[in-house]
Amino acid sequence: MMMTALQVALGGAIGAVLRFGVGVAVMRFASPGFPVAIIGVNILGSFLMGLFVIYSIQKGLGHLNPLVMTGLLGGFTTFSAFSLEAFTLYDEGQAAQAALYVVLSVAGSLLALALGVWLARAVFA
Repeated sequence: MMMTALQVALGGAIGAVLRFGVGVAVMRFASPGFPVAIIGVNILGSFLMGLFVIYSIQKGLGHLNPLVMTGLLGGFTTFSAFSLEAFTLYDEGQAAQAALYVVLSVAGSLLALALGVWLARAVFA
């Protein structure tokens, strides 16, 4: 149990640092006000989750799930930040942007996950 917790902690730390780096990089190029970095991270994280879940099953690497899926990708994706951003947009009177943000994040993440699963099944089967 302790080793699993350490794997989650290590993966989470790495994922959080990666998320921070992506956020900093995107904010240098994106206009402020709309959370483009968080949308991108959520979609990319969901895609990678779709790839890894199939890869780990096909290759018998389920023992890496705490490190990669719970830790790394859990630390990288940002649905708690997503919720805060959506609420903030709504709270600031930008209900249409909040709704667009929610729809793009959720639909994009689900589609990316499905694409990751499809691609992993095609490549790793």
